[in-house]
Amino acid sequence: MNEWEQQVIQNTEKFVHRKLVSEGSGHDWWHIQRVVNNAKQIADTVDVDRWVVEMAALLHDLIDDKVTSNVAESRQDLMKWLEDQRVSEQQIDHIFAIIDTISFKHGYKTLPSREAEVVQDADRLDAIGAIGIARSFTYAGSKGHLIHHPEESPRETMTEDEYRHETNTAINHFYEKLLTLKEQMNTAEGYRIAEKRHQFMETYLEQFYAEWDGKS
Repeated sequence: MNEWEQQVIQNTEKFVHRKLVSEGSGHDWWHIQRVVNNAKQIADTVDVDRWVVEMAALLHDLIDDKVTSNVAESRQDLMKWLEDQRVSEQQIDHIFAIIDTISFKHGYKTLPSREAEVVQDADRLDAIGAIGIARSFTYAGSKGHLIHHPEESPRETMTEDEYRHETNTAINHFYEKLLTLKEQMNTAEGYRIAEKRHQFMETYLEQFYAEWDGKS
């Protein structure tokens, strides 16, 4: 990266930290930092614009309705901030194309670039494994959802609105999302990392059900 790119990254880290440092649903600054680290690791294995990857990883949650009550206003604020950093129109369009398409709620949408594939894998890796389990229960608690209800089955299909707003349980979320992510990885490196984290979740669920039934 050149000097200007490095400076914008540093400015962006401070900008995002201010926005998300107190976020309480599992989409806080530390989530962003982990996604950035995942993205860097994956980017080492593929041919991508690393600056765009890192910028999109830093900014990917700022205009998501999980963390903002006014998506349109947050989008305009982010656009202006990038313009103030002298980010080019082409770079802004690329960054927004990534953060507009990588979310799980959008379903199996075709991604706009290899950079988007890297950022999506990086974000999804933080949704599985030990960290993913912790984040799942944190998010469920923030929404007032139960840990588990044996009589409530996971949903096989759901709209974006149902996924985001209907009451659910933390354990059902494993089957509706977390356990599906390994096979949705875009990159070989993302899949390699996901395999180990996926296995950890399966082991965790075995122990969970044993304890739930009083057998362990």
